Amino acid sequence: MSESKPNQNAGSQRNQRETKKMDPGERQAQQRAAVARRMSQVKRKVMVLSGKGGVGKSTVAVNLAIAAGQAGIRTGLLDIDIHGPSIPKLLGLEGHRPDVRGNDIQPIEAQENLKVMSIGFLLENRDDAVIWRGPMKYNAIRQFLAEVEWGELDLLIVDSPPGTGDEPLSVVQLVGNADGAIVVTTPQEVALADVRKCINFCRQLSLPVLGVIENMSGFRCPRCGNVTDVFGSGGGEKMAADMAIPFLGKMPIDRRISESGDSGKPYVTMKDGLPSAELFRKAAVSITRTEREE
Repeated sequence: MSESKPNQNAGSQRNQRETKKMDPGERQAQQRAAVARRMSQVKRKVMVLSGKGGVGKSTVAVNLAIAAGQAGIRTGLLDIDIHGPSIPKLLGLEGHRPDVRGNDIQPIEAQENLKVMSIGFLLENRDDAVIWRGPMKYNAIRQFLAEVEWGELDLLIVDSPPGTGDEPLSVVQLVGNADGAIVVTTPQEVALADVRKCINFCRQLSLPVLGVIENMSGFRCPRCGNVTDVFGSGGGEKMAADMAIPFLGKMPIDRRISESGDSGKPYVTMKDGLPSAELFRKAAVSITRTEREE
């Protein structure tokens, strides 16, 4: 089986030829220095994590980023879900391609105060499978951090794939001083069991957990507005209390949320508004103010 090969920019190819002449230690030091230079322009780096797939993590990341931009916070959204990039779809940006200027990759401007980068922008076809092992994923993430011209940002939100594997570990190790993580879960125990592992992952890497969001916390009837606890409710809130972590709020299952994702129009931008939208507005402001605990 052949590996999917997203388009590589010319600047990256030149850099690769130059670094081949160096010994491994020197090359790694230069690469880390490049990441450090780029990240020095970003005030806060926050990861969005989940222990279990299918809990709405990318939906949370997108709406959090949109809410931050609306609040005047200069925001970047980096999608490091190499095998399942959904950010382009959720933002209505499918088919966009980043420009390359010199050695710099230009992120996609999604709206005022919001720049976006995803492996999904580099695929020839949106249905292409990216069949990569750990080292290739690490190099792609390093390139996104070092070569994307984010400019000066108040906040960089990193949307990670589920679990505690190569991708989130690579970001934490490359950035070195990430400000924290928001963890997304659903109420039932099958999701909470993996989320506890995700929180322990953060603690082992000295990555502060800024808060927990409980998604799919009941089903909101589109006719009467009543909420039925299909998957239960309160499990994420109780877990947060037990583990001494801030609880940021609950999001019910709402047809308008899924429709907004499919249409590429995040629900936090909807004119009629949704109760969950205020959750993201408050969370966006709070994570730009919380100081990192050393």
